[in-house]
Amino acid sequence: MPNETMEAENKLKNNINHSVCRWCYSKIPMEDFLKSLNELGIKAMDLTGPEDWPIMKKYGIHASMCWGAGKGILEGWNDPKLHEELIADYKRVIPLVAEAGYTNLICFSGNRNGMPDDEGLKNCADGLKQIMSFAEKHGVVLQMELLNSKVDHADYMCDTSAWGVELCKAIGSDNFKLLYDIYHMQIMEGDIIRNIQDYHQYFGHYHTGGNPGRNEINDTQELFYPAIMKAILETGYKGYVAQEFIPTWDDKIAALKEGVTICDV
Repeated sequence: MPNETMEAENKLKNNINHSVCRWCYSKIPMEDFLKSLNELGIKAMDLTGPEDWPIMKKYGIHASMCWGAGKGILEGWNDPKLHEELIADYKRVIPLVAEAGYTNLICFSGNRNGMPDDEGLKNCADGLKQIMSFAEKHGVVLQMELLNSKVDHADYMCDTSAWGVELCKAIGSDNFKLLYDIYHMQIMEGDIIRNIQDYHQYFGHYHTGGNPGRNEINDTQELFYPAIMKAILETGYKGYVAQEFIPTWDDKIAALKEGVTICDV
């Protein structure tokens, strides 16, 4: 067990529900990483699947954004030819998420591949509507991630808040939301705090990352995360904020601790 000094040092304010994306720390063995999360007071982890959940439960770490359904980032709901396959796969995984006691399951638009954005939006809505009642019945929220198409994910369709919000409106279910990745949207559109204020009802989850470079979120980059976190809190948001920066420090856990401390407003 952590000693009292460590517990006092790592005591969080509990205004922000802190999470972390597993892939950024994939070189650290899972059990060691979970022990570190316990010591840091981080209660959840993003981007994990059914194979991870038993050991996460052992350490009391919640799966705040699940994955395991779909074909990845490049091929998604904007392609009608994939709808049958995607529907079957999501209907397979949604009950697993629910049975494990979790809520959020990630999804992706897919790349444009020459498709106009309005056509892709309609295709996404048509496909996703076919599983919304199933998701609603199981209490699972599908969350489409907003990603930048300028630096990291060329040609990705769901690359602006405005497009994603229109998709939410077209689907018309509280069980479909957007995963608002602050790093990605800083690259695509900036104006982070205003967009959070204007569109927060459509944002079901948040990811962090320093820009440029997607590294630590301290003063080596251009975003001021304490103000962003305060803006998120002011919307009444009660979900998780997951650190998704790629640590450059030799001590990866120390970098994670710094990121959480910066966001712990």
